[in-house]
Amino acid sequence: MSLKAAFLFLSPQANSLENKCLIKTPDVELHVIGCKDYKDACEVAKKLLMENIAAIELCGGFGNLGTAEIVKAVENKIPVGVVRFDIHPGLNNSGGDQLFM
Repeated sequence: MSLKAAFLFLSPQANSLENKCLIKTPDVELHVIGCKDYKDACEVAKKLLMENIAAIELCGGFGNLGTAEIVKAVENKIPVGVVRFDIHPGLNNSGGDQLFM
């Protein structure tokens, strides 16, 4: 049985219904989804909970507050990991907490 996981990244012009892909290897099924902001990412995370995703990793654009929002959205039922940047080059050298909270 393979691990079903998701990687959520932030891009203010992303459409989470369209900007996504699925990567499958024999041992991992990885859902990669672009989210426009924290609110969108929380909605995506709630859907992932219903799809039996076993782990969510967040891009470096998520700050501490954004990460906490995702953990809350999945009701602590999915482990949430993060890639960490203090500032993110893809977000004009800002952090998600500054932009989305």
